[in-house]
Amino acid sequence: MNFLIKILYLISKLPLKVLYIFSDVMFFLNYYLVGYRKKVITQNLQNSFPEKSEEEIRIIRKKFYLNFSDYLVETIKSFSISETESRVRMQHINQEAFHEAKAEGKNVIMLAGHVFNWEWMNAFARIIPQKHCHPVYRKVNSDFWENQMKKVRNKFGNEALEANEVIMNIFRSKNDGESAYMFVADQTPHVAHVNYGLEFLHQRTPAFIGYDKLATRMDLAFIYCEMKKVKRGYYQVNYHRIYPDGEKFTEHEVVRKFHKLLENTLHKHPDNYLWSHRKWKYQDSIKSFDAEKI
Repeated sequence: MNFLIKILYLISKLPLKVLYIFSDVMFFLNYYLVGYRKKVITQNLQNSFPEKSEEEIRIIRKKFYLNFSDYLVETIKSFSISETESRVRMQHINQEAFHEAKAEGKNVIMLAGHVFNWEWMNAFARIIPQKHCHPVYRKVNSDFWENQMKKVRNKFGNEALEANEVIMNIFRSKNDGESAYMFVADQTPHVAHVNYGLEFLHQRTPAFIGYDKLATRMDLAFIYCEMKKVKRGYYQVNYHRIYPDGEKFTEHEVVRKFHKLLENTLHKHPDNYLWSHRKWKYQDSIKSFDAEKI
């Protein structure tokens, strides 16, 4: 494994313009020869955008494969990317939301989707006024990849937390405006924990709701992270504060609002989402379905 780590690290030191050559090769293999999860991707797109023609779906699918290949080499680049290059390639818009939260004495919950490239937000820890920035990750089966991805997420002053630990960590920590926690919030719950679902992209969708418990029990600031691919190797993330309709969030209100914002993002840039993810595989296991439109 040490040998593999060294090889990956050396590859990551290559300039991105060279790594994108590898991306082009992967795209050709995945799209034209292997057809990586082609059936899953096509079905997800057709169900999510029933108004689009077969040709429009084909175009989105092809662009997805391009973006997905870029995401893979960019993830490898994360092993050695400098803070300076990271800041140049990821532009952070409307950072005022974090200063407002600190002024209000509220810790921040950042909600992002699997929109490329969410893995490149690590340098954000150096930008926001909060002292502690905690990317939340889900434990993987491979100890090797677990350790490597944790190292990547801990770069630039981050303090990564495993998903099973983070909720209790937030409840026990002082709510003083000095901490920010970033959730990739469109995770699919394990089938044993599919309790709540809502309609998202025209489909019954199991929703991860751990952060909803925080919204109803603590006075926190919730911020949506809207990712946009500007061009190859360059991204923008625009931060939108999510406010409750009343004095505080009601049950599942923040979940609905997050999914609505994410849905709007995907309608604008449908090719930049992780469509190979089997997000809807447990939709028949939903115990409580929210019929309210998001």
